[in-house]
Amino acid sequence: MAAEKTVSEISSIAKAASLQLAHLPVDIKNRALELAASAIEGGCLSILQENVKDLEFAQNENISGPLIARLRLNENKIMGMAKGIRSVIRLEDPVGQQQMAIEMDEGLTLYRVTCPIGVIGAIFESRPDAVPQISSLCFKSGNAVILKGGREAQHSNKMIVSLISDAIEQVDGVPIGSVQMIKTRSEVADMLKEEKNINLIVPRGSNDFVKYIQENTRIPVLGHSEGICHGYIDSKADPDKATSIALDSKLQYPAACNAMETLLVHEDIAQTILPPLVKQFCLQKVELVGCDRTRKIIFNMKPALEKDWDTEYTDLKLSIMVVSQLSEAIKFINMHGSGHTDSIITEDALRAERFLNEVDSSSVLWNASTRFADGFRFGLGAEIGISTNKTHARGPVGLDGLVIYKYKLIGTGQTVAEYSGDNAREFKHNQLPLS
Repeated sequence: MAAEKTVSEISSIAKAASLQLAHLPVDIKNRALELAASAIEGGCLSILQENVKDLEFAQNENISGPLIARLRLNENKIMGMAKGIRSVIRLEDPVGQQQMAIEMDEGLTLYRVTCPIGVIGAIFESRPDAVPQISSLCFKSGNAVILKGGREAQHSNKMIVSLISDAIEQVDGVPIGSVQMIKTRSEVADMLKEEKNINLIVPRGSNDFVKYIQENTRIPVLGHSEGICHGYIDSKADPDKATSIALDSKLQYPAACNAMETLLVHEDIAQTILPPLVKQFCLQKVELVGCDRTRKIIFNMKPALEKDWDTEYTDLKLSIMVVSQLSEAIKFINMHGSGHTDSIITEDALRAERFLNEVDSSSVLWNASTRFADGFRFGLGAEIGISTNKTHARGPVGLDGLVIYKYKLIGTGQTVAEYSGDNAREFKHNQLPLS
């Protein structure tokens, strides 16, 4: 039996693979991804069998309900994995795209062209369906990936990674080690030391978990810690629209990071909208807490504690705040939100525009559920995660967020000396059309 590879060996293999993936033709990448999608479909039963083992482990370990909900697979979810891979196939190759072309001088042309980041270390909790999403996005963008899922999903993840890696490596030109996985928590610490081989860490999990990653590596980190998302019902909101959007934002998938955790309601509409809306939430067994003004309208509601405004519940719980004006709502969101996703419900275009401009979040929505903030729904094929960073990628991170760029300067023998001194040549710096 072959010895298990160390994290150092795994990351070295990934680095070598990334150098080949960086210039792999798109037709080869797409062919490999199609085989991966078919492998997922064909391996449905095997994945479900492994998922049962994970669910039993999770229940024995008393893992929380929201995490178990993310962990649980069924045939539809697995078919959705394959569908997600195929949606990535249909997307344009993000590698080799010209972003800029400048004629610096006659016979001296500068191009800025997209290129892969290199090796991505993706660390996530509980969700086996994240494996094909992350793997396909990294592969299509020319990056090698090292995956680390939560121990509660180890059997499901191992099976899915095996199906994907075996499938893509059948295609000539695809290097071994394009998609790999590490298994233990101790290996994460080793992974965070691989700054020579790993170029970006993408953590998906709790606030404490992401902070741990950020504080224990010199590798750049891309991700979000919490999804404290808000819905704001403005005084000019359509009541039916507001009710439908608020219910969907909270109830469609409460465990998701883009589920609404705090509802803000303008005082001019609160008396009208809150009683029937609260009734709907209660029918769905949502635990509600509110500010003093909210509790004057809904008498039996529990008071919201200060910590509630800064809490990601990922469960059937919602905080409600009544505000006096739009500026108060914006200020509250910017103070208590996590920069993830926030939505305004209003028929007033000027108020909506102000909200969209002034709320400092990676996704801001008008008359739409917060649950729309998702890579697949945005047309990105899938997402490796949601970034609240203010770096090269923000919001749902798809293919475009997994490439950076390089400068290519094409000359005909020029030297810097020609452009220096008393008789220096002048640069033209003419913008050229992109090809």
